[in-house]
Amino acid sequence: MSRRHELLAPGLRSPISRFCIIFAAALSICQPLARADTPVTVGGSFTLTAPDGTTVTDETYRGKWLLVFFGYTSCPDICPTTLSSIAAAIEELGPDAAKLQPLFITVDPERDTPEVMGSFTAAFDPRIVGLTGSPQQIAAVSEAYGAYGVARQGEAGGDDYLMDHGTHIYIMNPQGQFVEGLDSDTASSGIAARLGELVR
Repeated sequence: MSRRHELLAPGLRSPISRFCIIFAAALSICQPLARADTPVTVGGSFTLTAPDGTTVTDETYRGKWLLVFFGYTSCPDICPTTLSSIAAAIEELGPDAAKLQPLFITVDPERDTPEVMGSFTAAFDPRIVGLTGSPQQIAAVSEAYGAYGVARQGEAGGDDYLMDHGTHIYIMNPQGQFVEGLDSDTASSGIAARLGELVR
């Protein structure tokens, strides 16, 4: 028997026992990094450009509930479907929709100019505001919300690319604080029902 094994108690000489000891030690070392009382921050300050060319910030929408979705106008499926659901939810809310501001923030600022964003969102509902900005501004707001957008080159090359992106809808309260996230495939009735509970 090796000297190393002699130093271990009989019940700790198996590979499984030694693995459990190592795993437990690793957990004890990492524990401070996963404190239950550590707040998770979603959202924050941003500076972007509206379809009419004006500069808007997070302060522009203070006092309203925000429904924030990240995507891009060339998206073949998720974005049009999600914006259609958001538009239908706005209709279902009726007068309460006035307390809400839906925002569609692009993850593809190279192609999504203010004009392109305005035309795109207006096709679903004029109350949905499409926001764009410089690559640096989009990177900053994406980081603040924990969103992402990664280009995936198409077969033709050049401008033929798709964007892999997050699919969460972020609900922010009138003070700009994160309340909860919804999956992009949430039905319009589900979106409207949850928003109704919050804004009324």
